[in-house]
Amino acid sequence: MRMILPETGDELDDFELAKAYAYPRDRWLRTSMVMSTDGAGALDGLSGGLSGTGDKRVFGILRVLADVVLVGSGTAEAENYKPARPRPALASLRAGRPATATIAVISGSLDLDLTSPLFTDAPADARTILITREAAAADLRAAAAKVADVIVAGRDKVDLAAALTALADRGLSRVNCEGGPHLLGQIAAAGLLDELTLTVSPILAGPGSGRIIAGPAFAASRMTLAQVLAEDGYLFCRYLREQPE
Repeated sequence: MRMILPETGDELDDFELAKAYAYPRDRWLRTSMVMSTDGAGALDGLSGGLSGTGDKRVFGILRVLADVVLVGSGTAEAENYKPARPRPALASLRAGRPATATIAVISGSLDLDLTSPLFTDAPADARTILITREAAAADLRAAAAKVADVIVAGRDKVDLAAALTALADRGLSRVNCEGGPHLLGQIAAAGLLDELTLTVSPILAGPGSGRIIAGPAFAASRMTLAQVLAEDGYLFCRYLREQPE
């Protein structure tokens, strides 16, 4: 994998890649997504169909750098989420923190399989977090609390700003949101997105596939292209809503 913007052409090892994706500030929300060359956010309903070796490498680095991985419940279920796996070779990048990032799942209904490995296999120091709303059924909240840490943010719907504050209060302020499209749409509409890391896959998905963002319309905003890496036809782009202070 080599850097083409800024134009150095340098091949990057994992530690150099981590430096390229370093968080500009302690409190920062980035979203990592992949799309086809014709704008599709999934292939056969899954984003993994657009991925490749380099994309998986970046995906792993972004998880190592994050305090918490934020994901919608639909994506967590469809993509069969599990706890983040330790990366011993990169352990120095997590000095002073648990060996893996915590997974935080947003679910307004809490209609989840609480027996899945995402909950049963999570390490004690990175227990899975469920973010829900006050209106969620009390019995489901009680059941969830047995296998995960539960954050209640918002009354009738999940208040994303309040959820991010609650995560930051737990020391989980560097957030890597892995989608899906509806969650990305909500984050962008709320003005909470600091950064979009976007992999452009050299695949034509064809008509019918959804985009990387979904939900109600919101005002368009411009982002700054800060970095581009390339490997095997894939482009790895880093867009910032604003330049870091």
